[in-house]
Amino acid sequence: MRALEIAAAGMQAQQMRVEVISNNLANMNTTAYNARRAEFADLHYQQMQRPGAINASDGTVLPVGVQLGLGVRPTAVSVLLGQGALAQTGGDLDLAIEGQGYLEVTLPDGRSAFTRDGALKVTGDGLVVTSDGYPVSPQITVPADARAVDINAEGEVHAVFADRIEPEFIGQITLAGFTNAKGLEAIGSNLHLETGASGPPMVSSPGRDGLGVLRQGYLEDSTVDPVKEVTDLIEAQRGYELNSKVITAADQMLGAMVAMR
Repeated sequence: MRALEIAAAGMQAQQMRVEVISNNLANMNTTAYNARRAEFADLHYQQMQRPGAINASDGTVLPVGVQLGLGVRPTAVSVLLGQGALAQTGGDLDLAIEGQGYLEVTLPDGRSAFTRDGALKVTGDGLVVTSDGYPVSPQITVPADARAVDINAEGEVHAVFADRIEPEFIGQITLAGFTNAKGLEAIGSNLHLETGASGPPMVSSPGRDGLGVLRQGYLEDSTVDPVKEVTDLIEAQRGYELNSKVITAADQMLGAMVAMR
């Protein structure tokens, strides 16, 4: 009986949807996290009678036919790109990107990764890094005797000294944009990798080439809407329950057939 397999596919789809929603809710306080959405498509159809076929009895054309669907399959877990609210922190190295773009960091194996998490830190050597210790690219080193760091909207970094009137320029923060940012590969720790689907990074200064600007002393909040996620969770739960009832009904029908024999 096809109903058992179709309902099982439906339960698996709703389970995957619940997993995506649970990940969104788990990251509702993660800096610069973009919510995800599970997307599905119907499976192959079994053609019992094709639409447009000739009816053998009188030669007329079948206007509809008989097509039996075989269930559902996941097609994508899509990132809902959007701007999170900016939360003021006051930190010298806390940066929020207002608009499009990603900060570029260098991984231990030399690869470039991209993030919108601007909670930057300084190592003992003065190197500006992420919370996981990955240096920002291009690298910026803060002098040990700097009293403060100023970063303007265009990404220019200046060190302020107690014995000098004018700040010293120490580096430039750039942003990377992608033709298809949804095609980036998430690897955890708020990091993403370039893929063939995303296209190569287009690096430029903040505020240029369609990229956003930087806001010092702010961090970007998650875009997760808890109310919507809980509503979607209830809907997915109901869908799971309905598919399980189909399995129960199909089992009862098979039982009745066996009893008749």
